[in-house]
Amino acid sequence: MKDFSSFLASLCTILLAFSSLSAQLPHQMTEEEIPLMSIYQAEGSLQGIPVPPDFEVRTPAEWEEADAIMITWTQFTSVLREIVRHAQDAAEVIIIADSPTQVASYLSQGGVTMNNVTVLTENFNSIWCRDYGQWSIYREDVGELNLVDFIYNRPRPADDAVPQAIADFFDLEMYETTEAPYDLIHTGGNFMTDGLGTGFSSTLITEENPGKTEAEIDGIMNEFMGIERYIKMQTLPYDEIHHIDMHMKLIDEETMVVSQYPPAIADGPQIEANIEMVVANYNSYFGGEYEIVWLPAPADANGDYPNQGGDYRTYTNAIFVNTTLLVPIYDTETDEEALNIYRDLLPAYNVVGIDCNQIIPALGALHCITKLVHSDDPLLIVHQKLKESFDEPGYQVEARIQHASGIDAATTYYKVDTASSFSSVDMTLIDASNNMWAADIPLHFNGTQLDYYIEAEAVSGKQQVRPMTAPEGFYSFEINNEFIDSTDLASGVQDLFFTENSFSMSPNPVQESAIVTADFLEVRNIKIALTDLEGREVARLFEGPIQTGLQSFNWNRNDLPSGMYLLSIQSNQQMMAKKVLLD
Repeated sequence: MKDFSSFLASLCTILLAFSSLSAQLPHQMTEEEIPLMSIYQAEGSLQGIPVPPDFEVRTPAEWEEADAIMITWTQFTSVLREIVRHAQDAAEVIIIADSPTQVASYLSQGGVTMNNVTVLTENFNSIWCRDYGQWSIYREDVGELNLVDFIYNRPRPADDAVPQAIADFFDLEMYETTEAPYDLIHTGGNFMTDGLGTGFSSTLITEENPGKTEAEIDGIMNEFMGIERYIKMQTLPYDEIHHIDMHMKLIDEETMVVSQYPPAIADGPQIEANIEMVVANYNSYFGGEYEIVWLPAPADANGDYPNQGGDYRTYTNAIFVNTTLLVPIYDTETDEEALNIYRDLLPAYNVVGIDCNQIIPALGALHCITKLVHSDDPLLIVHQKLKESFDEPGYQVEARIQHASGIDAATTYYKVDTASSFSSVDMTLIDASNNMWAADIPLHFNGTQLDYYIEAEAVSGKQQVRPMTAPEGFYSFEINNEFIDSTDLASGVQDLFFTENSFSMSPNPVQESAIVTADFLEVRNIKIALTDLEGREVARLFEGPIQTGLQSFNWNRNDLPSGMYLLSIQSNQQMMAKKVLLD
């Protein structure tokens, strides 16, 4: 092994010789640093474990639960202070600094407490910890938390030592891609993942590793990060650092927000071509197309875009901190539009805009100067949101749910948009090998908005919800179901086991009692029930075998409150329903 300490000292001496402000190095590489990169790469850092983990690895997505967020305290302190202000209620804030007293004083002057803040006195070269910071990985999906560190694409040894300081602070093992054949140069702003084995980067990853084939790069990312599918997009003409977090962001397993320029402006054409390539060639983890949500790419204060000499302003350079999302803003007319798009996509998240006019000329914003340390006790819930329902006797909610101790119980909570409280239905384990759980939300009327969320409890007692903001935040979809018509039985349904025009409750509206009739075409076991608008069964009129022919069932409403209800006939194969009114 090489003597990293002596190399660190010599390289620091070289750096200090050309810069007395090493902690304010820019995002891009300086002219003085360029000739140092080959020496730096050859020496490596040799701090962590230089071989891949000997277990299956999963790199979590940014929206998953995090224990801490890290920043480096140097230039742009007004921006850093706002990050601390809004992040400390969501996670512990770790500040790498050379003077804890100065940090505390500056925060206090701005009315920011140190309640959930830890200052680590460590050396550093720059603020850009996204690029040199550590990555979280899990053993076997949700097991032991470890860290990974790449060869930094800047010859900045003090920055490159920060991940080990984080590993030591949290008492975590750290793996690193520093020794052949695993030596890989990579930068944090140019990587994002869905948490389920798909990674995204620009082709900067191949350009900075010319001695390796793309297959070799993919192999290293698979062994160290668990990336099974590595999607690479062309670099952009006007993005000087070529990091994808400057123009796109995954916000869940199948949704990405993307910067949109006016037609034919700046990087707009290449961004659009990249996204078209992704959508045409890759599906999300769930098998469908990625959902693309466009965010405006704002001009600078003079109305200029990057191709006109303007700053590279972006709203995608945002950072999740559990249920908070910090978004760069610029005091422009598009700020509120961008924030509202995020709020619509992330129900009940604390979406906070932070003024980044000071930092954006340096080619970065909030995501570039932050790094997460994920939870050491993750309860993973992976769920494809229901968007609408067609031709199903109910609405099945499925989720992949995992915890190291196992899952004790899972529940789906649901309500219609007119209801004030949630009802619940237990989820059952339907596929143990894939950790899949499911529950059926009962049938509701067409045109109804149905709101729901998922809650799970591990054997250890750990609890988690999805979305993470539930019950204040929830998923919603509009029911569009051929089985239920707003006035009568659905049309166009074939092979019914009873005659459609014979199915009735009379009288309707019902005052005290009624008769349900249906002309059955075959022998079956059936259930006739009445449910309220929240899908809860309030009365069971009949359950058992029926014979063919016209059948009648008497029913007394007793003390059932007035209102609209759903009358249904259900067999193992079909459910048909219609509205009834109790006066």
